Amino acid sequence: MRLIIEKRQDYSRLTAFLVPIASVVLALLAGAVLLALAGANPLTTYKAMALGAFGGKYNVSETMVKAIPLMLCGLGVSVAFRMLFWNIGAEGQLAVGGIAASGVALFWANRIPAPLLLPAMIVAGFLGGALWGLIPALLKAYLRVNEIITTLMMNYIAILLVEHLFYGPWKDPQGYGFPGTAQFPQAAWLPRLPGTRFHLGVIFAVVAALFIWIVLRRTKWGYEIRVIGENPRAAHYAGINIVRNVILVMVLSGGLAGLAGMSEVAGISHRLQKGLSVGYGYTAIIVAWLGKLNPWGVLVVAILLAGLLVGGDQIQITMQLPAAVALVLQGAILFFVLGGDLFTKYRIRLERRTGSSRHPDPPPKLGEGEAWQESMEG
Repeated sequence: MRLIIEKRQDYSRLTAFLVPIASVVLALLAGAVLLALAGANPLTTYKAMALGAFGGKYNVSETMVKAIPLMLCGLGVSVAFRMLFWNIGAEGQLAVGGIAASGVALFWANRIPAPLLLPAMIVAGFLGGALWGLIPALLKAYLRVNEIITTLMMNYIAILLVEHLFYGPWKDPQGYGFPGTAQFPQAAWLPRLPGTRFHLGVIFAVVAALFIWIVLRRTKWGYEIRVIGENPRAAHYAGINIVRNVILVMVLSGGLAGLAGMSEVAGISHRLQKGLSVGYGYTAIIVAWLGKLNPWGVLVVAILLAGLLVGGDQIQITMQLPAAVALVLQGAILFFVLGGDLFTKYRIRLERRTGSSRHPDPPPKLGEGEAWQESMEG
């Protein structure tokens, strides 16, 4: 007997809908076991987390504050993942976008009309993130350097660059030693919902999701992205320019993450300071996969995971449980959802061997990395 995992030829929409729900339920059950072992009542804990995230106007607004950067970064990485370009650098692209937007607010406020300051910051934030995403794209396209390594390493460069600026040359001389830049002029602040920190950055995410949906569903470029993601070798033989698509997709991916950085400095802190890079870019990878790389799914998952983070802070205050419980649940949800996705697309069967004869193994399929390399060389 031998165990064989083979790809399903087809599966129903009902299966595709029910499996993720069942996976989340199993993740919550696994989390309940861990909470019970820690001496906490799972139902009470989950209720406290839900109320902490969605139990009132202030709670919902704080959830949305965390959801906005997750939405933008999640949309950015999902576009790259669609094309099998593994952009792990949204955290660094967010940071560089925040730097670029802060530079405009700090040094151009007196040079351009006040109504144009926010639009200039939006453009600068997008371009900053796009430039940071373009570097690994060029390395991948022309030198075949692994993008996982380059995007991940560039995160640390960007984060340290932010710290260098607000501790050094951009530090507010009147800040009483506080590490951070001077406060932006009010013309550089994103409007907020009165009485909350919920800001206009959510519009960026909704517009970006609509744009990506239209591109993927209604344009030739979106068709090329989908074909490259499904089979890079077939895309190459079909005459699709993979190098050009790698560059364009990473400009869009990094630019959206850069917008997340711009929205954080212009909508929340109103200055460049510590706290800009808190892991949104890494959590966005989970958001993208749980959202099935669908732009509307990414928005919904971003809100739910943001609620999980806010709820984790709430149980730390009210129940004296560590806020890391929320991170454990994040990991459990990702584990079960990916496992469910595996059994949705693949099936397991046992094959019995007769006598001593063995069927020859099928020839190995061309892997993703080899297909990309062949396409680049072509």
